[in-house]
Amino acid sequence: MTATMRAVVLREPGPVENLTIEELPVPEPPPGWVRIKVRAFGLNRSELHTRLGLAEGVTFPRVPGIECVGTVDADPSGELVPGQQVAAILGGMGRTFDGGYAEYTVVPRTQIIPFRSDLPWEVLGAVPETLQTAYGSLTVGLDLRAGQSLLIRGGTSALGVVTAVLAKQMGATVLATTRREDRTAALAEIGVDHPIVDTGTVAEQVRRIVPEGVDAALELVGTPTLPDTLAATRVHGTVCFAGMLSNQWIVRDFYPIGYIPTGVRLTGYSGTSGNLPPEVLQDYLDKLADGRIEVPAPTVYALDDIRRAHADMESDQVIGKIVILPISGQR
Repeated sequence: MTATMRAVVLREPGPVENLTIEELPVPEPPPGWVRIKVRAFGLNRSELHTRLGLAEGVTFPRVPGIECVGTVDADPSGELVPGQQVAAILGGMGRTFDGGYAEYTVVPRTQIIPFRSDLPWEVLGAVPETLQTAYGSLTVGLDLRAGQSLLIRGGTSALGVVTAVLAKQMGATVLATTRREDRTAALAEIGVDHPIVDTGTVAEQVRRIVPEGVDAALELVGTPTLPDTLAATRVHGTVCFAGMLSNQWIVRDFYPIGYIPTGVRLTGYSGTSGNLPPEVLQDYLDKLADGRIEVPAPTVYALDDIRRAHADMESDQVIGKIVILPISGQR
């Protein structure tokens, strides 16, 4: 194999111009690690936070990227066969060690999730981290049940879209917000029962639909909208904080009794690769392949367009997931 690879390097936080494509040595996997030939990777707000200098515990220079999909290229343990399709997520990827924004990456064996699928790489690249967070938020964070109502604050984000699709599969009534009137149709197309235009406050609109308040709510915008999301939730309902589209996640001078409405439960969710069981990933991919699950196609960029892709993510130009194909001409 070649001795070098192309990778996106962030040498210090800053604007998109700080993302540079460089030739780096192909990394060697130490014992307990696996080298992956990266075929696609999704963009995440976490990487935007890293680029802007908002993420904690990041060392530089760094190849960003908290997820990727590809094939096993080398496994010193011999547990994984070369060519096996795998996903890798989280666990320090792109923060404390180099991540998925490259043609090759090495990750701990414990962070790898094997799968088998004939779906295109750009479709596969949109799945792992988003599915992990959506599935974990609904099951661990909210304990959502069939017949319940769910509010998704930030519905046209990649995470909001997948959460809505999964919640409908679980038998929930879904309300989801967007700040743009022209995106309500896109929410309806993925099965959202009640698209809501978010003007900054939505609790009154929600309670016109569900007078007692929703059973569950997923907060993906951040702390600016969290009080209003809490106000849209019924007594003994649950709000799960799992996203920060606003880049704001700290509640200043937090006084729980004054902040959280009486009887409403506030939880959080931040998972790991262990929160996405292989059978859950495989089932989701199988349903995507045969049409039982339908989500908007990802917006795809080449590695050379990483700056434009990051800018589009930062300015919310895209509905759903942005995916990068690091190897030129692949599909």
